[in-house]
Amino acid sequence: MPKMKTHRGAAKRFGRTGSGKIRRNHAFTSHILTKKSQKRKRNLRKAAIMTKGDAARVTQLIPYK
Repeated sequence: MPKMKTHRGAAKRFGRTGSGKIRRNHAFTSHILTKKSQKRKRNLRKAAIMTKGDAARVTQLIPYK
């Protein structure tokens, strides 16, 4: 069976933590930032851990990352 190909779009957006969980970035950070509080924007900069159901789908897209 041939090797699976990594989905390049997913590889640029998701990564793995040391324990193997899938890490993602937050949305809502690119424009219309004036009405968002500093605290909200600061917290959106931090990466988040994907939920188990979504992580299962992304794992198929990035099998070697």
